Amino acid sequence: MKKDQVVNCQFSVWYPLFKKHTIKSLILPLPQNVIDYLLDDGTLVVSGSTENSHQCSQTNHSDSEGEDDVQWSDDETTTVVTAPEFPEFNSKVQEAINTLGGRVFPKLNWSAPRDANWIALNSSLQCQSLSDIFLLFKSSDFVTHDLTQPFLQCSDDSPDPVINYELVLRKWSELIPGGEFRCFVKENKLIGISQRDYTQHYQHISKQEESISASVLQFFRDNIQHQFPDEDFVLDVYRDSMGRVWLIDFNPFGEVTDSLLFTWEELTSGNSLTAGNTEDGPALQERPAFRYTTSEVTVQPSPCLSYRIPRDFMDLSTGEDAYKLIDFLKLKKGQQESSSEDEADPHVTST
Repeated sequence: MKKDQVVNCQFSVWYPLFKKHTIKSLILPLPQNVIDYLLDDGTLVVSGSTENSHQCSQTNHSDSEGEDDVQWSDDETTTVVTAPEFPEFNSKVQEAINTLGGRVFPKLNWSAPRDANWIALNSSLQCQSLSDIFLLFKSSDFVTHDLTQPFLQCSDDSPDPVINYELVLRKWSELIPGGEFRCFVKENKLIGISQRDYTQHYQHISKQEESISASVLQFFRDNIQHQFPDEDFVLDVYRDSMGRVWLIDFNPFGEVTDSLLFTWEELTSGNSLTAGNTEDGPALQERPAFRYTTSEVTVQPSPCLSYRIPRDFMDLSTGEDAYKLIDFLKLKKGQQESSSEDEADPHVTST
């Protein structure tokens, strides 16, 4: 994988070439102060929200008569953390969101914050405001990689190209995961198609294997082949219920891109993955290898689960579950009482 290949997979590079085959999108330059905010590793206070400050308090609590009651003392130190505001950028983003129907799917030059959907409402990447976007971006390792190490796995030693970072807003579309496929192209030949959401089994894929493979191959030959700047690349497509294929994204042909149901050793080796369509013996044409999860294969957990934090922690931090908060305070109270008793007992020693 070369650095030029990574550059060519930027959304703003390929979108003008294939605009009529993909989802309507708008591209906004990302100001440097916004980039600095996204990379700031301090307290997560979401800029652009109606409540743009967060109070961090340190307090001592005293015992109360009721078992479940907690009384906080007045001895309190409060630090107010205020998020920076970007009124001009916020105005441009909101205007773009409104132009696209009020709901968008956000991404940067390459990556979408798919690893951060756990923090969003209903675990969805649908955004309606800049604060929604910031919450996802500041929680995403994928976005951080785009901003800090986009050429990490490139093989050439040439200086890193200068990148103008951009916010990409795509019109929100309800895509069924079972209709998404990743296509691997080598030397301008489609050599492999993989089910995108390989963690699930979708019955319609096995039933429509031939038609899916044929329609994706035809779409590639009619609209993509020899028109992308590189001859080695990966593209994601979506096949709707009517059988029409849509372009979703381009990715570099290399290990930075998830190979899904293939291995990169298979994709990069000299051995061809294509198979002949045989009807009376001779191959009528080469077709790509098509892999999908069958009912016999154990369904796997999503690879993005490793980026999540425990649900109990989320409930405590947001206060969504009052009973968990009460149990937590009881536990802390019990630990403090136990600690006080141990300090008062001269026969107790610590190890």
